[in-house]
Amino acid sequence: MRPLIDAHLDLAWSAMFFNRDLLKTVPEIRQAEADMTDELSRARNTVSFPELRCANVPVCIATLLARSGPDQLKRVPSKRVDLDYAEQRIAYAHAQGQLAYYRLLESEGHLRIIKTRSELTSHWDAWQKNPANTPLGIILGMEGADPILRPEQVNEWWNEGLRAVGPVHYGRSQYACGTSTNGPLSDAGVQLLKEFQRVGMILDVTHLSDESFSHAVGVYEGPMIASHHNCRALVPGERQLTDEQIRIIVSRDAVIGTAFDAWMLYPDWKRGETDPRSVKIEDAADHIDHICQLAGTTRHCAIGSDLDGGFGTEQTPGDLDTISDLHKLETIFAARGYSAADIDGIFFGNWLRLFAHALPA
Repeated sequence: MRPLIDAHLDLAWSAMFFNRDLLKTVPEIRQAEADMTDELSRARNTVSFPELRCANVPVCIATLLARSGPDQLKRVPSKRVDLDYAEQRIAYAHAQGQLAYYRLLESEGHLRIIKTRSELTSHWDAWQKNPANTPLGIILGMEGADPILRPEQVNEWWNEGLRAVGPVHYGRSQYACGTSTNGPLSDAGVQLLKEFQRVGMILDVTHLSDESFSHAVGVYEGPMIASHHNCRALVPGERQLTDEQIRIIVSRDAVIGTAFDAWMLYPDWKRGETDPRSVKIEDAADHIDHICQLAGTTRHCAIGSDLDGGFGTEQTPGDLDTISDLHKLETIFAARGYSAADIDGIFFGNWLRLFAHALPA
């Protein structure tokens, strides 16, 4: 089984907001949630720390996620899993709490926060030699930059270990327009990206609206990723990348992680209505293949599954029960004529190459 690097896992959100013990197995978590009905994803999770080890995941991007955009809807009454807060200080505090969760797990030996190229190399070598006794390596990412109170605070977060940031999630953040909206970066957003470039923060273009995407790539010249993004040519919708956006990302020698959220793989998906069996892991392979055909190489394709990102098997491909099933892609790509080296690149090599360049020395 090949190593797998996953560029988008909301581990802290799954643990803290859904109140899950991610140190338990997937079946154990499902059993604990068997009688819960507050969310469709209850008892349908696909990710836990034991399962990541079973899936041979040495490294992932683990997120910090909290929103406080200028026009976010504040649900009344709020729910434990809600991400929207009345003002940025609260979003900051929640993101700090998620960071504290990762730090505690690191102190207990369950994970290792990777901040530099040398740490990535040494961690990878340790996993290759002794995977059973090497903790999960995480690169800290932030999905939606509202917890950064002002652009000048980027340096503080950088010193905390944050290494990749998407300026916006759903709606409009303090810095950019995201999924379900459109518009350019705010003035603060332009300054935020300048701070990213100054310190070396990786820009994650995922969730940027079309106009904010164009604005961002014109402002920012540093390392870039699209951590969990699929193709608009295959599944229409502004959450997906256009072919022109893919070409821009390729021209920056960036990498796109394909997501396994079923509504991004199946046109006109309706949450709670569409049968997950109508979607297959092979549909995700189609998105990867589309990017490869546009780029003329496999160099820019990888995986950013977004599994358990607020959904479970009710909203994944029907042949995906846990994150370990991502390895079915190995057989799918081999049957399509992809070489072993190309499959290695998609599973881990392309992310390794990018982070070996983008992380600080």
